[in-house]
Amino acid sequence: MQDLGLRVLFLGNNFARLMEGLGVTLKISLISILLSIFFGIILGIIMTRKNKIIRFITKFYLEFVRIMPQLVLLFIVYFGFTRSFGINLSGEVSAIIIFTVWGTAEMGDLVRGAVISIPNHQRESAEALGLSKSSIYRYIIVPQTLQRLIPLAINLATRMIKTTSIIVLIGVVEVMKVAQQIIEANRYTAPDAALWIYGAIFFIYFLVCWPISRFAKYLERRWN
Repeated sequence: MQDLGLRVLFLGNNFARLMEGLGVTLKISLISILLSIFFGIILGIIMTRKNKIIRFITKFYLEFVRIMPQLVLLFIVYFGFTRSFGINLSGEVSAIIIFTVWGTAEMGDLVRGAVISIPNHQRESAEALGLSKSSIYRYIIVPQTLQRLIPLAINLATRMIKTTSIIVLIGVVEVMKVAQQIIEANRYTAPDAALWIYGAIFFIYFLVCWPISRFAKYLERRWN
């Protein structure tokens, strides 16, 4: 019986369908990560401003996104906005919007922390030497910010990839949805197929995220 459950994984085009679903997952993740990095850098720079109104707005946005579960935000966008405002959003677009909103908040906070962690005396010394503001940012602020930021940003990317599994709940045909379809189609002939299908997905996520995580740790060790 268990041998039959294992064979379901490679029966017909089941494994190829899982890879297609993984492609959808990675596409949504990659687009969301790239947008999050772009908007997060802008947000992080804005968050370093001393204007009280700007700091209040950015802090409220950050705390709101952190407190509210991503699944709730996903339901609000996909089910709430589409019905209340007549907006036609696909599941993939809704997922990209929510993961970008979440990733931008997290990335912005990482950028803010990296910038303010640079000691003030380095700026003051550079100003005393006559460097312009653009030169200070180019040669002092930006290199050290990237050194602190890149490993943290890579870890955020792995979190975003793993969290995309929740989009199965809005019907996006990604790797988890394909797994459910395969299990449902073979529930009578191979009732234990779920063990092998979900086990395969476990290793798929591991093989995708583990090298990224190791690369982040490598960068941390090297720069430290």
